[in-house]
Amino acid sequence: MSDHVTGANDPAPVQDDVVEPAAGAATQAPDAAGTPDPAPATDAPAPVSPAAPATPVTEPTVDTPTTATEAAAPAPVTPAPAATEAPVPSPAPAPRPRAPKPSGPPKPSAVRRAVPAAPAGEAGPVAPTPVPPALDAAAVSAAEAFGRVDDAGTVYVREAAGERAVGQFPDVPQAEAMSLYVRRYLDLAAKVSLFEARLGGTDLSIKEIDQTLAKLTEETAEPAAVGDLDALRTRVAALGAVATERRAALEAARAAAKAEAIAARTAIVEAAEKIAGTDPQRMQWRPAGEELRQLLDQWKDAQRSGPRIDRTTEESLWKRFSHARTAFDRERRHYFAELEQRNSSAKAAKEALVAEAEKLSSSSEWGATAAAFRDLMTRWKAAGRASRRDDDALWARFRAAQDAFFTARDEQNAAIDAEYGQNLVVKEAILAEAEALLPLTDLAAAKAALRGIQERWEAAGKVPRGDVQRVEGRLRAVEQAVRDAEQAQWVRTNPETRARAEGAAAQLEAAIEGLEADLAAATQRGDTRKVSELETALAARRSWLEQVARAAEESRG
Repeated sequence: MSDHVTGANDPAPVQDDVVEPAAGAATQAPDAAGTPDPAPATDAPAPVSPAAPATPVTEPTVDTPTTATEAAAPAPVTPAPAATEAPVPSPAPAPRPRAPKPSGPPKPSAVRRAVPAAPAGEAGPVAPTPVPPALDAAAVSAAEAFGRVDDAGTVYVREAAGERAVGQFPDVPQAEAMSLYVRRYLDLAAKVSLFEARLGGTDLSIKEIDQTLAKLTEETAEPAAVGDLDALRTRVAALGAVATERRAALEAARAAAKAEAIAARTAIVEAAEKIAGTDPQRMQWRPAGEELRQLLDQWKDAQRSGPRIDRTTEESLWKRFSHARTAFDRERRHYFAELEQRNSSAKAAKEALVAEAEKLSSSSEWGATAAAFRDLMTRWKAAGRASRRDDDALWARFRAAQDAFFTARDEQNAAIDAEYGQNLVVKEAILAEAEALLPLTDLAAAKAALRGIQERWEAAGKVPRGDVQRVEGRLRAVEQAVRDAEQAQWVRTNPETRARAEGAAAQLEAAIEGLEADLAAATQRGDTRKVSELETALAARRSWLEQVARAAEESRG
């Protein structure tokens, strides 16, 4: 199991060099966590002959120390740093203590140098950068202050709870035995520093935060290491509080992104439902279909690259969206099926109308045929529209039949108009003579002259069609003036009118005499109110008498 801090942006681990204990020293295999249990000195193998010279193993300087639990690791790979965080080197796996070799003197071990993680927000080194020896020595010295090695090679660490044995490394110098466990402490400290930097400066997922924090808590619980473990646990506990805040922020951001994604998907669904709910008779099918296709592309883009939403909500929204698209397709098929049926009916009706028009196109009965064509046009409009291609073709045939008939009629009328041109000249002369009778001065003479004019008008014959209304209207105006004068004269000379006027005059005269007598009596009594009323009535009766007398004079004249 790897002891380095897990994370999506971790670079590949760097393999640590193997640190072999001195030949003949007692060792045991580490447990699953990479921590060797203390073993009694009696478990050590028999000492071997120091014939072979000691061959020191040189350790390369790496970015971040790792535990001694990983004896082998893949070749170091340096990934490109993320744009949002400084690259932080991953801790390299520490060597697993090997069993003593059967021959050769003990080999000296080298104490790995710890390199602090790059601060959050600052660019880390691309290549491993050595740390000054003074800093390594200070870190090692500070860690060694929390441990001791007894004569049997057992290594102890001092904690707040007391002293605890962390392992045994017999038959080697105490400094060498201590160095292995100090290095393990420095590995753990480097892991904590790395997680601190990543937690403050990178975008870790909630899963990565929880896994890394659980791993560090487990590794710092009772590690086989020598150093200030209490301070290290305090740092891990503090990271738990920071991780809780980061987790809450990530969860809030995730919830906001999810809500935004649901709102976007809902907007797509509502737009599709609005299109599907449009009245089929007012629907613009082609643009609406294109808009639905665009909405489907937006749904796929949101599903492919947008934030994930819960399956229940997504399935519910997709059902609504799919139902809207299905309803739209169903209505579109139904609409166009009905349209095709209407087009077929309209086409059949208009084909019959075209056949009738083509039969009438050669008729020379101008009046009746023109009326028939007007009826055909009314029926054409009521027949509805066929498909555009059929409707245009049928209309062209119908219009051609109409044009053939009306062209022949116009040609015939033009010939007739040319023939009637002389008649128009004669009638315009007759009109000038008739209009000279106005204004009327002698009604009897005007009536006699008008009779002769009318006889000559009829004898003159027809005029061109375009001039008929004009010349007929001028003659009718003269005739109307004569009729009006004759009517006025008859009203004036009517015996019944005269008799009614004379009778009314006699009645008004009698009424006036009575009112005058009443006025004199009221004046004598001094009744001013009655006098005023009688004077008003008397004035009205006298006015009526004047009008009646004038009418009687006109009837006698």
